[in-house]
Amino acid sequence: MRPAHALLRSMGMNALILGGFALASVALVAATWFATRDTIAAARRAALEASLNALVPAARYDNHPAEDVLRLAPPGAPPLTVYRARKGGAPVAVLATVTAPDGYSGPIQLLVGVWADGRLAGVRVLAHKETPGLGDAIEVERSPWIHGFDGRSLDDPPRARWKVRKDGGDFDQFTGATITPRAVVKAVQGFLDYYAGHREALFAPATETRP
Repeated sequence: MRPAHALLRSMGMNALILGGFALASVALVAATWFATRDTIAAARRAALEASLNALVPAARYDNHPAEDVLRLAPPGAPPLTVYRARKGGAPVAVLATVTAPDGYSGPIQLLVGVWADGRLAGVRVLAHKETPGLGDAIEVERSPWIHGFDGRSLDDPPRARWKVRKDGGDFDQFTGATITPRAVVKAVQGFLDYYAGHREALFAPATETRP
């Protein structure tokens, strides 16, 4: 049987070794983060700008929408991040991250672009958990359904027809999956309503009062 002092010495040595490994691991993770953070940030910015430009082409504005941002918390609605596109200081479009909370499998994250005159520049799905082969037809890569919003407004179709066809509206639903497109249509109309009531505030300089 090993003497108690030898056992304690061995345990202390093992603790030091483990502590050294832990410190080395932390240092390695920290060094990796510092070395890659700028690259990651640049990649995220490039992905964001690509998403914005998919709806509002870069030739239509001369500012930096990714830097001209409002973060809003409308009463009773999910938070919004709004990117503003301008040309010569004049409003061109807003692009907002909109949540459709009532998707079939959970919230659906959308990017909704609205021209200054209230027409839709377009809609894209940023994230969702809808059923593959059914609800995922909201993705532009899966079907052209999402293009059905292009150029629409609160007057086109009339407000009473901002629904899927099954509910008496103008927008197609998917075979076996009505809940998903219904949620998207409702969320897009909801943002158009918000835009119509807050247009001036949405385009105001960031230093002014937010809606």
